[in-house]
Amino acid sequence: MKNVFYLMLRRLRLPLIVLIVVYAISVLGLTLIPGVDDQGQPWRMDFFHAIYFVSFLGSTIGFGEIPYAFTDAQRMWTTFIIYSAVVAWLYAIGTILTLIQDQSFRRVLAFSSFARKIARSQEPFYIVCGYGDASSLLVRELTRHHIHCVVVEKDHQKILGLAVEDLAEYVPGLCEDATRSEILIAAGLKHPCCQGVIALTGSDHNNLTIAISCKLLAPQLPVICQSDTQDTAANMDSFGTDYIIDPFEIFASRFAMLFHSPSMYLVYQWMTATMHSPLADFTRPPGGTWLLCGYGRFGKAVQDYIMDEGISLRIIEADIARTEAPDGTIEGRGTEADTLTEGGVTEVAGIIAGTDNDANNLSIIITARQLNPGLFTVGRQNSRSSEEIFKAAKIDMTMQPAEIVARHIIGLILAPLLDDFLRLTHDQNEDWANIIVSRVAGVAEDVTPETWDLTISPLQAPTAFDCLIRSEQVTLANLCTHPQDREQPLPCVPLLIKREKEHLLMPDMQEVLQAGDHILFCGRSEAMRQMAHTANDHQALMYVRTGEDRPSGLVWEWLTRKA
Repeated sequence: MKNVFYLMLRRLRLPLIVLIVVYAISVLGLTLIPGVDDQGQPWRMDFFHAIYFVSFLGSTIGFGEIPYAFTDAQRMWTTFIIYSAVVAWLYAIGTILTLIQDQSFRRVLAFSSFARKIARSQEPFYIVCGYGDASSLLVRELTRHHIHCVVVEKDHQKILGLAVEDLAEYVPGLCEDATRSEILIAAGLKHPCCQGVIALTGSDHNNLTIAISCKLLAPQLPVICQSDTQDTAANMDSFGTDYIIDPFEIFASRFAMLFHSPSMYLVYQWMTATMHSPLADFTRPPGGTWLLCGYGRFGKAVQDYIMDEGISLRIIEADIARTEAPDGTIEGRGTEADTLTEGGVTEVAGIIAGTDNDANNLSIIITARQLNPGLFTVGRQNSRSSEEIFKAAKIDMTMQPAEIVARHIIGLILAPLLDDFLRLTHDQNEDWANIIVSRVAGVAEDVTPETWDLTISPLQAPTAFDCLIRSEQVTLANLCTHPQDREQPLPCVPLLIKREKEHLLMPDMQEVLQAGDHILFCGRSEAMRQMAHTANDHQALMYVRTGEDRPSGLVWEWLTRKA
């Protein structure tokens, strides 16, 4: 607010001086010009009456001659006051209107308003730096889960888009550069309710700068950053960045999972999908030889992962020298039928169009299908604006970096144990994965299930924690039972228990819990709410453990004893 007042005073300095001079001369003139009273005696107006007269005359031009009728000299001076005051006010009002329309003033005003809103915030929130494709998806999903966000974006048009976005929760946005430390502090970096910082600016350098600033100014906060290069990722890691996200690495590892265990990949799709989206169908890509078009960062990541699954690749690359493609790479974009034919498109089982140009990727897939209609197709979609075109192309599998980043961050926030679960299930066979699919499908119905973590701690599960501290037994089945009907299990599946250095994969329902256990669940949203009720209510936990539904409160206990 100091900046707002300083800017206002600086811009209105000359109009205020003009108004003050006009009013001062007008008041002085009225006190000096002689008049007559109702008895015809000489009379001079004092300063109080002069100030009062000039005040309402200069603003309304409606007055009575007080306290006595004016002389001709006074009326002449009043005429001067009328015109000079009108001109001064027009000048001042015009300056005010110009100031209101001034971009720098509106920017300072918006910054001050934004900083006050954040300072008054009493709900936990995340700071999202950048509002591109990934950030918009992320913010939408976070607000659907009633998680508050604060957005900092230097593109004014994107901030305007955020203001008209139909979100489940209000999201304040600031049009500033998030790499500046004072902007991060104003956005709530040091606020006690801040839960973390997410840097998705689209620039590795900016994300790195944000990560460094956050770790120096608020080292206790978790920082999530996107990085597209290994050098930047290593630099972020050296400053203690908690999560470094590379969408190409994530897709490549999940794509390899599709060959290793299609059922496990299906579970992953269900658990990381957007809220209320339909369940994905089972997909099994063919093995053998595949054709990869584009050997940039995406192509290299795909090659590293799927080669371990016994898949051989034939590579087509337009700039072999720049990308350092391996020997045997065919030079070309892949959009030409001759290049695809040279790569053996009629013989391979599938094709991956992985260039950084959406039009080229679509052209590659369409041309390849004409030459081999039975191909399994994978297309890289770089921009969300191409979504409808990619849907119309009916590609078997689409890789969209923004969606991958957003879904991965949602998983980190809502279910941090999900990565541990996927890592531990990597070496399991397909029969074991089919059991998980059947269990999750049994509770999911027709929409994707929720995934959440529960920690047996005084904050998340105080009732269960108290029971364990008193050496009372609490089992996993107790938490997965309806708090009002202990014969009815909740529609959820426990996937993992993390206990110090021990991991219990697909734990048994009779597993006895311990204080500090981290548990990963998957199921319907109502199961998550009912479980939270049981973990926080002594009466509910006692009922699911013992079957005793004891009344709570002194009045109900007294009435029960009387009965």
